[in-house]
Amino acid sequence: MELLPVEGLPEIRPGDDLAALITAACEIRPGDVLVVAQKVISKAEGRLRALGDVTPSDQAAELARRLHGDARMIQVVLDESVRIVRAERALIVETRHGYVCANAGVDHSNIEAPDTVTLLPEDSDRSAADLRARLGVDVGVIVSDTFGRPWRLGIVNVALGVAGLPAVHDLRGTPDDFGRDLRATVVAEADELAAAAGLVMRKTARVPVVVVRGWSSEAAPGTGRDLVRPEAEDLFR
Repeated sequence: MELLPVEGLPEIRPGDDLAALITAACEIRPGDVLVVAQKVISKAEGRLRALGDVTPSDQAAELARRLHGDARMIQVVLDESVRIVRAERALIVETRHGYVCANAGVDHSNIEAPDTVTLLPEDSDRSAADLRARLGVDVGVIVSDTFGRPWRLGIVNVALGVAGLPAVHDLRGTPDDFGRDLRATVVAEADELAAAAGLVMRKTARVPVVVVRGWSSEAAPGTGRDLVRPEAEDLFR
């Protein structure tokens, strides 16, 4: 399997044809998987918010005092959230998409406009499917972002949106090497591809797209929603 960085892309702005920019910058073959950073998807879709236009609520001001943060930024996080999971040392929320993460994915890094933040795509699966359709090649597309993990140090790239490839591979009921049925093994294949691509993307390398070549799976295509644990199965809520 190869991980091929797509370099030379310009600064992405609202309304840019990301598919055209990607195909002009690299060769894409049928069967490839493109891992695309959420940041460039959000920029192309205009998912930006100027903090100067934000009026913090009393709740945002109180959280900013407790967390030593920017009340305007916290207000944007609240606007993108359905509930606060934890507000000690960090603001962990559940987004409207169902993700549980820090700051609802709102981010101010790698943005050309000052005092501006990016928001997650409104529907990352739709973003992945739309980009895949415009590429004109039978490929898989993953929209990725970096998430922290509660029991491990460091951030890892994960799949938010998935189109044209499996999100998970359910191996329950299949035999292990000694013939015993697996009972709990569900492999997050899209997350694993996103994490692998993260090694090539890095945070400051200006590589927002990685082509994964030579990977295949026996699982059926899925979506990023398949990776969100249902509330009834979440032991920590």
